[in-house]
Amino acid sequence: MALRGLWLISHEQDARGNVLFSRRYPTVETRARRFNGASYVAVPEDGPFLKALLFELRLAGPEHSFVERQDGCARINKTSVYAIQTEHGDLWPVVAFQKSGLIYAAVPLAEQPLNPRPALVSISGISQAFALLSGLLAFLNSSQKNEAERRARVGQLPSLVTHACPLGTPLETNLSGSSSESSPLPPGGPPQKLPSWRTCAYKGKPQVHLCIVEKVKSAQYDKRDVADTWQVYGAVSCKCDVEGAAPNVSVSLNLPANGSPLQDILVHPCVTSLDSAVLTSSSVDAVDDSAFSGPYKFPLTPPPDQFTLCYYTSQVPVPPILGFYQLKEEESQWKLTVHLKLHESVKNAFEYCEARLPFFNRGPITHLEYKITYGQLEVSKEKSLLVWVIGQKFPKSLEISLTGTVAFGPASQQQAADPVCTGSTAYVKLYFRILDFTLTGCYTDQHSIQVFAAGKPKITAGEPVGIRGSEALSYVCFPLY
Repeated sequence: MALRGLWLISHEQDARGNVLFSRRYPTVETRARRFNGASYVAVPEDGPFLKALLFELRLAGPEHSFVERQDGCARINKTSVYAIQTEHGDLWPVVAFQKSGLIYAAVPLAEQPLNPRPALVSISGISQAFALLSGLLAFLNSSQKNEAERRARVGQLPSLVTHACPLGTPLETNLSGSSSESSPLPPGGPPQKLPSWRTCAYKGKPQVHLCIVEKVKSAQYDKRDVADTWQVYGAVSCKCDVEGAAPNVSVSLNLPANGSPLQDILVHPCVTSLDSAVLTSSSVDAVDDSAFSGPYKFPLTPPPDQFTLCYYTSQVPVPPILGFYQLKEEESQWKLTVHLKLHESVKNAFEYCEARLPFFNRGPITHLEYKITYGQLEVSKEKSLLVWVIGQKFPKSLEISLTGTVAFGPASQQQAADPVCTGSTAYVKLYFRILDFTLTGCYTDQHSIQVFAAGKPKITAGEPVGIRGSEALSYVCFPLY
């Protein structure tokens, strides 16, 4: 488990990327050349690597032109593992993700030939790369107040990475508490036997806090030749207040009899062992009755601070809300129709729920007539967006509708623009959040947690559990073509 290279890239919207930090490991590159054989592709220099990565992430290249590699229907990427084009061929696997204007990227070592490409679960370096990049993300975002402080933390990366990943081998991935001021990095020497994240000892009654959050993303087209898509993304956060330098805790996630199996499970490095059935459950494979459905056990030596125990995906049978959207032009006005139906298996109690209808490439809304069966409709200040505030629950019928006509004034440069949503092409985005509920049925309780320490532990689980979506919201998209 080693890395061939590591990069931190700055990229703001409508701006060119800039490599803030990079580190390469020639000894690991030599091993890659030997392991990969004829399928070996060298890691390019920072300039070509940056250009190829931005293109692959769709952050650079022609804005309004169709590019088969980027926009083709055959491209379905469910992970953050990419293949980037270089002058010597496709470099794969490249682990990369974007957060707060920064791109975190790494090239893990694959200890086997890459043609044909092996399954991701067979390349152990991928999970190590994710863990180290997540640690760098936590380090750069912890106690960050301004741009100057971020630059100062970027300046600490050379010594931090030298300690955390010597010679390309990640030894320490929990970097959120690392700081050159509060805990100076040792100049060298063998790693400590005890986990370095447990720098302080807890005294008191053992307590374990767990929180499950699921996000759902769905796209519905209402067309026979275009399949609807939806998927659930989950995260389990944990905080263990347990005495001892290296305490042992075991956490289990459970599913009901009709629950949807968890897939693509990525665990925190403090997890000491894992069942092979958990590691091999992938969303790329078709789900059948033989799929592993738990319980999902995670024995671990927890850090003292809150951490994300695991991430997962799941393919639930149906999306939580079904929708239909139609937009037709009649003379100088546009007639719109929206129908929404809450699935009967979903808890009908929202913290918030609203549908947004944006109108791109048009002038401001000058006329609006509508009829809704539930909630209220608002027009944004920019006069380019309709907001349907549904509220905290659906009616007893679980179905609501919106019909109306809308007219627009002359278009201006200040109005919202989009190269795709032209003519009658449009969509609705639905944002909602439900507490004390998960789509997969995933849950945990005090009987699913074991703490091997003196005293009876206090378990907190259940209340924080909820479902939401991207950027603290969940959306369902209904494009019209």
